[in-house]
Amino acid sequence: MSFHFLFKKIDNAQLVVFRMFYGLLVSAECYGAIATGWVKRTLIEPKFTFTFIGFEWLQPLPGNGMYIYFAIMGTLGILITLGYKYRFSAFAFALMWTGVYLMQKTSYNNHYYLLMLLAYIMAFLPAHKDASLDAKLNPKLHSFTMPNWVRWIIILQLFIVYTYASVAKLYGDWLDFSIIELLMKSKSDYYLIGELLQEKWVHKIVAFFGIFFDLLIVPALLWKPTRKIAFVMAIFFHLFNSIVFQIGIFPYLSLAFTVFFFEPQTIRNVFLKTKKVVVEQSTTLPKNHKWVLGILGGYFLVQLVLPLRHHAFKDDVLWTEEGHRLSWRMMLRSRSGTIKYTVVNKETGKAININLNDYLTKKQRRRVACYPDFAWQFAQHLKKDYAKKGEDIQVFVTNTVKINQGEYYEFIDPKVDLASVPWKHLAHNEWIRPSHKE
Repeated sequence: MSFHFLFKKIDNAQLVVFRMFYGLLVSAECYGAIATGWVKRTLIEPKFTFTFIGFEWLQPLPGNGMYIYFAIMGTLGILITLGYKYRFSAFAFALMWTGVYLMQKTSYNNHYYLLMLLAYIMAFLPAHKDASLDAKLNPKLHSFTMPNWVRWIIILQLFIVYTYASVAKLYGDWLDFSIIELLMKSKSDYYLIGELLQEKWVHKIVAFFGIFFDLLIVPALLWKPTRKIAFVMAIFFHLFNSIVFQIGIFPYLSLAFTVFFFEPQTIRNVFLKTKKVVVEQSTTLPKNHKWVLGILGGYFLVQLVLPLRHHAFKDDVLWTEEGHRLSWRMMLRSRSGTIKYTVVNKETGKAININLNDYLTKKQRRRVACYPDFAWQFAQHLKKDYAKKGEDIQVFVTNTVKINQGEYYEFIDPKVDLASVPWKHLAHNEWIRPSHKE
């Protein structure tokens, strides 16, 4: 097989312009998190945070530390846009964003995960070779070209995200529009469009448009005859999501990705105002091409397999949530639940019902009532909290969960001491009750 296609030189205008958009958007995300109170609500006000399991040591900084943390990330975003100390700025942002991502999951969003992946990808790419302060200060660094695989790594990542998102929507509650109806109920008070969003025909359009857009947008942008109409549809789709679902920078980041689908000279004419770049074609593979192919192959193998892992677990991921994260299952379900924690002293047998208001914020209480890993982690927290008082305890829960517009069913086995069972990352946790599929 010939790999010359991946290593041929192409105009780097797409990557350079995307770097500018990417830096501005991550800066807006970080400064916006401070301005909107997200940092305060998510990382400062809670008495403790629900980290990804295994990262309990990764906790928010005390006092105003997280404000400073996010301000630094916002500044790094500006440096990325300017292309100043790019490698340092991009890697520093990637590491700091990873810290935020792992230290809290109460406000989990798929676009936080995508941004983490993208941050590391961008840190390795030669996005600072043109239209940057680095290239201006060091002319030897300047280049108008990049290897073709740089463009295709972005396109393939997008294709994986969109394709898995489309396939995941092919299930009952999406296809009968009930989940769309449920999602739109909370939008009824929106100015001008609130009532419109409650119409059945709107729900049908949203459901089918969501499936076909996710499935076809990347191929449609790649194919020149459909590129312009696909771009117009992308603008409509992402602005609709931004207005209706208010999901931060994700819609605008998705629009920024479209620069990789247009001709490099078109991008130069619109954004860089530079003359036409003549790219010298080379037929010689670089010495490190096997390393590059090996790393890229390994990365994308993980990206292809990871979203499928829930099929290896017992029961339905929609019910158990095991394997849901990191799999591009976006806006597919709404969960609600009730939960009661009972702490039993092993020595005296005395039982106490826990008042969750003493420990958790409102949003954390909702997560604990609906998601198994949150319920398990809070049991571990209670065990440690009581151990500080010299008490060895058991923790039992009475828990019911409802998926979308279904009925409430018992979710966690009330006879299992959650404080004593381990969490299984790669297997089904048997204390989760079986689903009640109709």
